[in-house]
Amino acid sequence: MLRIAVPNKGSLSEPAVQMLKEAGYRQRRESRELVLIDEANGVEFFYIRPRDVAVYVGAGTVDVGITGRDLLLDSGTSALEHRALGFARSTFRFAAPKGEMTSIKQLEGKRIATSYDGLVSNYLSERGITAQVVHLDGAVESSVQLGVADAIADVVETGSTLRAAGLEVFDDPILTSEAVLIRNPDVTDEQVEVLDWRLDGVITARSYVMVDYDCSEENLPAAVELTPGFQSPTISPLMDDGWYAVRAMVKRKEMNKVMDELHRVGARGIVVTPILITRM
Repeated sequence: MLRIAVPNKGSLSEPAVQMLKEAGYRQRRESRELVLIDEANGVEFFYIRPRDVAVYVGAGTVDVGITGRDLLLDSGTSALEHRALGFARSTFRFAAPKGEMTSIKQLEGKRIATSYDGLVSNYLSERGITAQVVHLDGAVESSVQLGVADAIADVVETGSTLRAAGLEVFDDPILTSEAVLIRNPDVTDEQVEVLDWRLDGVITARSYVMVDYDCSEENLPAAVELTPGFQSPTISPLMDDGWYAVRAMVKRKEMNKVMDELHRVGARGIVVTPILITRM
């Protein structure tokens, strides 16, 4: 039975549970449940703190887990990233009082507050910078104003929280993070094959839609060029001579533009439907 660690709270928890549900797995009904056995799919779920997922996976207590790339790198464990999952994206950056720093070289000998001291320490060490990393569990943005640090390293989304604290980002991002499926080094690809297929199917289904339309034989080449599909479009003759029904997968973010272009080249009866799940 495959043992899977799932974040029990925070920004990773709900999207991870939703993805697993879409992949056909049972999930807990109450937050108090710490363990759930899905007999039908041969898996056992453990709901634990997001920061601890990589620790349990690295130790082999569980086989695989879902966590953030930033938490994986910060853990210092032997757990391996297996697949990016496409949600909970974030950027990890340095920030300092406005106008004070433009390069990480200026961090030499400074104090840096962060909740990710392992990640930051390794990043600085790899670049030959010696600094004091101050671990804080929260409210990192306030640390400079309170005199605890000279700069911070933290997840940055809109930057509004930093600006409110009189801080600004500088130099290149430390890391671009997102939710990832991780596995213990001793777990083989074959052991997580079904889980991997299913998660890939969810990711693909979320990224594509199905487009159906009718098109005359004369306009078919131009229409098919716009909708090549994931592999190739399905083309079927209609009762009206010289007309065809076309079905193809189109990237969700491009669907409105594709519909506009299809109509422009003569396609009619254009219908877009969501895809629930796939196996590619």
